[in-house]
Amino acid sequence: MSQQALGPIVGVILAGGRAERMGGGDKCLRQVGGQTILARVIERVRPQVEALVLNANGDPARFAAYGLPVAPDSIPDFAGPLAGVLAGLDWSAAHHPQARYVVTAPADGPFVPRDLVARLAEALLAEDAELVMAASGVQSYPVVGLWPVALRDAMRDALANEGLHKVDAWTRRFRRAVAAFSADPVDPFFNANTPEQLAEAERLAALHPDI
Repeated sequence: MSQQALGPIVGVILAGGRAERMGGGDKCLRQVGGQTILARVIERVRPQVEALVLNANGDPARFAAYGLPVAPDSIPDFAGPLAGVLAGLDWSAAHHPQARYVVTAPADGPFVPRDLVARLAEALLAEDAELVMAASGVQSYPVVGLWPVALRDAMRDALANEGLHKVDAWTRRFRRAVAAFSADPVDPFFNANTPEQLAEAERLAALHPDI
C-alpha cells in the first residue's frame, strides 16, 4: 500500500518556538550549506505534499520571501509544538478540506528525509494506526509525524481545557505507529537548536552534500 491511499496530504513546517537556546530570533533562518535551514526544509518537503504551510508566531512578513502561507498558533503564550500541529490541522481543514492528513516537520531540521511522507504513510497503513511519528536510531521524534485532520477537535480540547502540551502524552491516546529511519550517515532529524549544533549541521552538510 502506498501514500496515494491516503489522498492529498498537507505539509506543515513548525517554526513556532522562541529559539531561546539559539539566543532568540528565528533559528530556521540561520544558514546551513549556503542556504537557510527553512529553505532546505521547504525544498525537501514541498515535492512530497499537496500544499505547504508555515506555522510561526509574530510578524509573518519576516518569512515573505519564502512564499508560504503562515498559520500562527491559536492557543496563546507559546503553547509548544502541539499548538503548532493544531494550527496546521486547522489551516488544512479551512484551505484544503479534501486532505485527511497533514505531515509535520520542524523548521530547524536541515536533513529532513526526501521520502518522509511515503515512509510515514507506509507505517500508518501497515499497522492500521491512527497517527504515526518518526524515529531514528534510539530516538523518537513525536513532532515529526502524520496526523489525521479529524483529530483536531480532540487536540484543541486537550490543549485548551486540559493544559496538555506534551506531544508524546497526547499521541499515546491513539493507535500510534512509528516509522524508523536510519541515522547513518546523518540523522535525518538532527535539530540545530544551539550554536554548537548549527556548526555541526554545517559540518555534516559539507561532508554529505547529497543527503
